[in-house]
Amino acid sequence: MPTTTVRLSEETHRILRKLAADQGTTMTEVLQQAVEQLRRQVMLEQASAQYAALRQDPKAWAEVLAERKLFEQAIADGVAEE
Repeated sequence: MPTTTVRLSEETHRILRKLAADQGTTMTEVLQQAVEQLRRQVMLEQASAQYAALRQDPKAWAEVLAERKLFEQAIADGVAEE
């Protein structure tokens, strides 16, 4: 896999090296895990902000609630799971 160089402060590098040693893995793996965790956090924060904005629009929020009711009815339609 191609790689690139990233500049880190000495403190961040020290922490990264310690985390890798503590977990018995590489600094690259720790950094990849940290980036993935941050990516997920940002995605959830954005979704939360979008839901908050949606709730501020009474008409749009009513449509969301109506759609949820349809899903609930579909789930409870009596068809047995295999």
